[in-house]
Amino acid sequence: MKILVTGGLGFIGSHTVVELQNEGFEVVVIDDCSNSSKDVLKGITKITGKAPLFENIDLKEKDKVEDFFKRHQDIQGVIHFAASKAVGESVEKPLLYYENNLGTLVYILKELVKKNKASFIFSSSCTVYGQADEMPITESAPIKPAESPYGNTKQIGEEIIFDTCKVTPSLNAIALRYFNPMGAHPSNEIGELPTGVPQNLVPFITQTGIGLREQLSVFGDDYPTPDGTAVRDYIYVVDLAKAHVIALKRLLENRNVTNYEVFNVGTGKGSSVLEVIQSFERVSGKKLNYKFVARRAGDITSAYANTTKANDDLGWKSEYTLDEAMKSAWNWEQKIRK
Repeated sequence: MKILVTGGLGFIGSHTVVELQNEGFEVVVIDDCSNSSKDVLKGITKITGKAPLFENIDLKEKDKVEDFFKRHQDIQGVIHFAASKAVGESVEKPLLYYENNLGTLVYILKELVKKNKASFIFSSSCTVYGQADEMPITESAPIKPAESPYGNTKQIGEEIIFDTCKVTPSLNAIALRYFNPMGAHPSNEIGELPTGVPQNLVPFITQTGIGLREQLSVFGDDYPTPDGTAVRDYIYVVDLAKAHVIALKRLLENRNVTNYEVFNVGTGKGSSVLEVIQSFERVSGKKLNYKFVARRAGDITSAYANTTKANDDLGWKSEYTLDEAMKSAWNWEQKIRK
């Protein structure tokens, strides 16, 4: 069975390609390599023993998307990762984010609605909740006004899919709302490869630990949390990748309750910035150089998932601890700096 993975050379995408191939799916990857490397294909191939079919396509080019689906009419499912994802950059370049994150989604859905049956998994985010009123966050929590154009593209993206499913019974879709992915594959063949200054906490920690960054800035020590630092739900990337495979099978086997569903994908446990730093220090045996600075605009106090729906309805549960995920991230950092 042939599955398209857009953005399949990226951090989460590449790990999902591995899990799909391990489950026997035939995978086609589309990636324009604007925030990834074609070298990731080597890692995927080394892990699985099979290279996915790869096409370097910019999904903003509508005619190329149409041509791709004409050439691959046997695609039965799409997992859509391809998107720009830096919050700060989205504030500075909103039109780039709206074009890249929403235009491409529309072009893919326009091709899928032509099919007799299609399954679609959308890479969404817990940013749609903003600062939720209650912890842990359930899927029924109110969608708050977005803090950034990036967050807004996830909200609008979900609305586009919902509206399309409502009038397209042949299209089945699931939006997976990620919390904070981290780590690397246990083989140490693929992992997170941020370009420039990392936007996420864990790669900034590991880069500081290895000496690439002089010091980690901890934004805020006066939040209303046990240690004053912001709290997030950190999920191991392989656990997250497996959630995509389970969600896809749910659609392909017609086990979905409606033709549009949403699931939180997290561990159900919140960890503060200081707790994440302490995890790094435990697994690496190194003291991290960090300092407290002022809060960052747009940051929320706390966000962690209620995973009951994912556990009970989807049949998925995270397996790895924070320390296990952090150890994999540190192993990866050491490998790529050699």
